[in-house]
Amino acid sequence: MKKSTQRLSVLKTYKLYIGGQFPRTESGRYVAALDANGNKIANLCLASRKDCREAIVAARGALGSWSQRAANNRGQILYRIAELVESRKEAFIAELQQQGLSRSAATRETNAAIDCLIYYAGWCDKYQAIFSTVNPVASSHYNFSVCEPMGVVTLLAPASPLLGLVSVLAPCVAGGNTAVVLANEKRSLSAISLAEVLHSSDVPGGVVNILTGSYAELLPWIVEHRDVNAVVYAEKDAAQLPSLRTKATGNLKRVLHWPLDDWQQAEVQSPYRILDLQEIKTTWHPIQQIAGSGASY
Repeated sequence: MKKSTQRLSVLKTYKLYIGGQFPRTESGRYVAALDANGNKIANLCLASRKDCREAIVAARGALGSWSQRAANNRGQILYRIAELVESRKEAFIAELQQQGLSRSAATRETNAAIDCLIYYAGWCDKYQAIFSTVNPVASSHYNFSVCEPMGVVTLLAPASPLLGLVSVLAPCVAGGNTAVVLANEKRSLSAISLAEVLHSSDVPGGVVNILTGSYAELLPWIVEHRDVNAVVYAEKDAAQLPSLRTKATGNLKRVLHWPLDDWQQAEVQSPYRILDLQEIKTTWHPIQQIAGSGASY
């Protein structure tokens, strides 16, 4: 009997990323990821409601320590992510090419994603100084406004497979929030590859959780979840916004729309992206007058 000389490819199964681990979906469902020519190149988990719930629980559990971490340390961690993406640049470029980008476009996308991470790493210990204020008041008080993280943020990743994902994720975690990312349905591979980078970096488990699956199935439930504090929708099509805002009213979560065609634009990266995902806390402190001294404390 003549042996076949044709070798079957061993396709990678891209798992979910929840709480610093790579679990398979509890539902056992998978879908084929296809290249630009319609050929199967990988298997993707189809996340379920339970997977979403576990991701949100992990994000909530990590919020306290991450939001209280020193700002310069968050910057160091983001810079470390950039270093690791740089070390795996060729792998990301090849993966982006599989998803339909040309070699030059994939290279630009990867380089821009690295630059984006470094940009927000630099802002981690500076945005408070820019956006916090001492407010003038008529009474004998000091009045301070400072930024605080919004909490658990759901990020609906744009079609830009790597740069768009990093452009919504970096300002979120730079500001002390934790994230549950719903990867783009059509181009999900880079999201889980980025999760592998995060796993090798200093990012604590639960700070970033990445799910792959069906928007139609997961989006209504995840937006209504009462332990999610904000939702970022990054597609240009605004048709879904009214539905998202209606479903988000259960706990008055904020729904942000960051619509862009070209994530390569310079104005995409801005400290105001960090501010969008902050709450402003105002504190009043009385000024105590010392009788006869003219001094106040």
